[in-house]
Formats: sequence, structure tokens, C-alpha cells
Amino acid sequence: MKLIRFGEVGSEKPGVQLSNGNKIDVSNFGEDYTEQFFQNDGIERLEAWLEINQSKCDIISDDVRLGSPICRPSKIVCIGLNYAKHAAEAGMKIPNEPVLFFKSTTAVVGPNDDVIIPKGSTKTDWEVELAVVVGKKTSYISKEKVASHIAGYVLHNDVSERAFQIEKEGQWCKGKGCDTFAPLGPFLATKDEIKDPNNLHLWLKLNGKMMQDSSTSDFIFNIEESISYISQFMTLLPGDVISTGTPFGVGLGLTPPLYLKPGDVMELGIEGLGVSKQNVVAYSGK
Repeated sequence: MKLIRFGEVGSEKPGVQLSNGNKIDVSNFGEDYTEQFFQNDGIERLEAWLEINQSKCDIISDDVRLGSPICRPSKIVCIGLNYAKHAAEAGMKIPNEPVLFFKSTTAVVGPNDDVIIPKGSTKTDWEVELAVVVGKKTSYISKEKVASHIAGYVLHNDVSERAFQIEKEGQWCKGKGCDTFAPLGPFLATKDEIKDPNNLHLWLKLNGKMMQDSSTSDFIFNIEESISYISQFMTLLPGDVISTGTPFGVGLGLTPPLYLKPGDVMELGIEGLGVSKQNVVAYSGK
């Protein structure tokens, strides 16, 4: 099943994208895609509800805005330098353990919303990533049990401001949590839709030119290892997002480096998780 949310910013409603590509409004199910939805077997209950009620659901027009396919999670945990070739282009050694940082939940936007270059930014960059959505409360979990705690997967552009991230003192979160820096979607694919998340093609184009073109098979730490590791340090709640790192081809790694400017267009996708597209705009101060 593919979960979507649609409508104006702040007023999104839950929906489902069907196998034929049609999108339907499931507001009458009575729940949005929140922590409580995932915690209380919402996916299974929604599937059962659709068997009876799908024919009564309104079709959503293709021109309606898509929001993030999940409500604001309690946290977004990201893994840095998790692709061998990306670590090499960044000039950093392959880590012995997953490098963790948080991304602010206020950065979350829809898959096709504008990305805003922050005030004072000179080095805003792109990062296509596979994100995992947690389905159950998770703490101290073994690698063998991780799969049973996953709700699904979603496309994520981990937009990053490199000067804020690297040149300012302190942690990476300064360059990761700016408004609009976490476009999610177009949909959340439940885990049964993705047979092997550790071997998915992912890509990103900038103004039509392919910049990132790789596979999650280049992971240093795979999905099971990563989530088990994170759960040793914090409790993951249903609906939490784990973003698993980006492959080579970011602007920071080019010679000379290349960064986003107003008017640029990013288009990105992951096998089985659809495509998103963001226009880059300048900070307006409004």
C-alpha cells in the first residue's frame, strides 16, 4: 500500500495511491498518519477498511498538492557518510560506526514543495536518500528483529547547507535543519512493497543533469545494522524517520564544488518509491 497526504499546507488529509496510479481520499477512515496510527496497527486496519469502503472514496485530482506522507514525526535521525563512494568524495575516512545526526521536524515539507535557500547561505546542497519509517516502539533491538519494526519506506531529499554544517563550530544539525530541508514523498510504501531496501536504485538530477546515480547496495551499514545501532542509544517511536545517507554525486564533492541557486530544479527518485521535484527559491524574509 502507498500512503499519501494531500491538500494545503497545514490542512493535509490522508489518502492512498492505488496500484493503477489513482489517488483516493481516505479521510472517512478517521485517522491521519500519526504516531498513534502506526502504533495501533493502522496500516492493517486501513487495509481492512479499504476492502469495504474503497469504492466510496473520492478520487484526488492530480493537480492537488501532496504533503509529507506522514504527520510530523517525533524525530528524524540521519546517518552520515553511509555510502563508501560518498565518504571518498567528501575526503573522509569510512566510519567504524554509523555517524548520527538529527534533522529538525520543522524542515519537513511535501515532495514537490519549494526548497528555500536559507538567509546567509552560500553552500546549499542536495542529497537523495532512502528513509525508513518506524512502525513500532523500538529500543535495544537486534538486527534480526528490525524488519518487524518497519512500517515502510519513503523518498527523502536531505538538503544541506555545507557552510553551516562544516565550517561553523558544533554539530551538523546547523546545516541540516533549515526550513524546507526535508522534502518527503510522494508516498510512503509499506514494507511489503519493497523487497530488498538494501539494493535499490536511487538518483538525483539538477536542472535535468544526472548528479547522483547509485544503489543502496553501496551502504556501509545496511538498514538492519543501522536501526539496531540507533536503538541502542534512543527509543524510536512509531512514525519516526530514519534517513540512511546519500550516495556520491553531491555538490560538495565536485571540482570545483557546485551549490544550489534560485531557479534551480532538483528531481529525484528511488526504485519503488516514486519521484519528487523541488524548485529552489531565495529566502524572502517574509
